Amino acid sequence: MNINREIIIYIIIIMVGIIAAQHMNVVVSGSMEPVFHRGDIVIIQKSNFLGIQEFDPAQLNVGEIVIYNATWFPEPVIHRIIDVRTDGEGRKFYVTQGDNNPTPDQGPVYPEQVKSRVITVGNQPIFLPRIGYITLWIRGL
Repeated sequence: MNINREIIIYIIIIMVGIIAAQHMNVVVSGSMEPVFHRGDIVIIQKSNFLGIQEFDPAQLNVGEIVIYNATWFPEPVIHRIIDVRTDGEGRKFYVTQGDNNPTPDQGPVYPEQVKSRVITVGNQPIFLPRIGYITLWIRGL
């Protein structure tokens, strides 16, 4: 009976680890300094995690930090929403910008492009400083 209990405990630990890892993202650039630095790991909510909508990407507000699939960059981008607008067809979109960038991002960000948002407590984002450098090194970034 003890062996079965150990196996179950190991399975639970592995599952918790997999779920936790899916809710972390490594910052790969300095565009969000001084809030995040390259190599920081941010704790995120996903717009779709195994069919579960953890937040509604159509209901985001100015000031929230999101991770989205940019039309102008091949990798997901983590930037702050600085404005909420509607286009000529009445569709809502977000204007985003890195805190360390002098200008907004090149294109509109529609809710369907938003994949995650950074979890905050109060106005402070939750992150693990510099731990992601190992991931950046492995990925050659």
